[in-house]
Amino acid sequence: MVLLALTIGPGQARQEMSRAEARRLAERLSALGQALFFDPSLSPSGKLACSSCHDPAHGFGPANAMPVQLGGGDLRQPGVRAVPSLKYLQVVPSFTEHFHDSEDEADESVDNGPTGGLTWDGRVDRGADQARIPLLSDFEMGNRDEADVARRVLAAGHGKAIAAIVGPRKAANPATAYKTALKALEVYQQDYPTFYPYSSKYDAVLAGKAELTPAEARGLDLFNAANKGNCASCHISRRGNDGTPPQFTDYGLIALGVPRNPDIPANKDPAYFDLGLCGPLRTDFLKREDYCGLFRTPTLRNVALRQTFFHNGAVHSLRDVVRFYVERETRPERWYPRKVDGSIDKYDDLPDRPKANVCLDPPFDRKAGDEPALTSAEIDDVVAFLGTLTDGYQPAK
Repeated sequence: MVLLALTIGPGQARQEMSRAEARRLAERLSALGQALFFDPSLSPSGKLACSSCHDPAHGFGPANAMPVQLGGGDLRQPGVRAVPSLKYLQVVPSFTEHFHDSEDEADESVDNGPTGGLTWDGRVDRGADQARIPLLSDFEMGNRDEADVARRVLAAGHGKAIAAIVGPRKAANPATAYKTALKALEVYQQDYPTFYPYSSKYDAVLAGKAELTPAEARGLDLFNAANKGNCASCHISRRGNDGTPPQFTDYGLIALGVPRNPDIPANKDPAYFDLGLCGPLRTDFLKREDYCGLFRTPTLRNVALRQTFFHNGAVHSLRDVVRFYVERETRPERWYPRKVDGSIDKYDDLPDRPKANVCLDPPFDRKAGDEPALTSAEIDDVVAFLGTLTDGYQPAK
């Protein structure tokens, strides 16, 4: 008999079980996680569930074009970042400051720098730790502490499901209920038909079951071409060496110099800056100026379902996202405000010194007045290709 070990949370003993028992336990955790994910009673307002901001119909991202969502006990507290998608996170590596493409980690020439971790700034590595963030955030679900979460979980009637996982005597323990809830949310988000089905048209193309239209095919070529879109340098479009489908991200953290979004209430304070990897939400690199302005590269799968883009929701159409990439340096006046002296305030959502961290790789390697790397028609083709990354494609029979 094959025995597996499972630990629900910190401080809990490892439990040896057969593969069949482990499967049943995983199924119970996933079912509980799904129930918790859609339960608004876990928030003090009684109106905000995980699914309120992570809508399944929108790739488990926001269902609206708001740059940040409202939460807290009164549903009036604004967040500070755009809500990311929860899909295709199953192989995000743990955060590391030095990520090597090569198996030879002594070769510094292949060091991609800060990579991995969940959330925009990579500050947690596990789904259970990610679930803790919104549950306890003042501007998200707004619980006071772990005991408050446990109380709401049990009051909502999830105690029976927890008892089936950890046993009746442990189920009433608030610490155990809390840890089990976090683990359940993590396991639910590992349900592959729901969160990483690889069911897009592009996946069908890779499987030989569909063909790209001429516009989509041109868009893919432009997406991959280093002298055109160069999108695939970060949003990898090829299969992995083991044949796994492309994830459309390298999981790296990068500074793009996205324009400041005046629609985020926190930005009304001119001294406030969201600097991603170096804070303020992440606190272990607060003094690393070379990390300021870096945010994790998201997957582009299901990107066409979004209505707000980048970490600060500054852009609201996929076409404008592509335009920003090719016009940030060539037409900066279209993206940034002017200073009092009339000059363009480039990278205006960063203090002066961290502006040196902004990526200048193609297509950002051009100067003001140069022709953008993509024409208007080519932008349309890239957008057409990005539309093939939406899950749920049904090949014609």
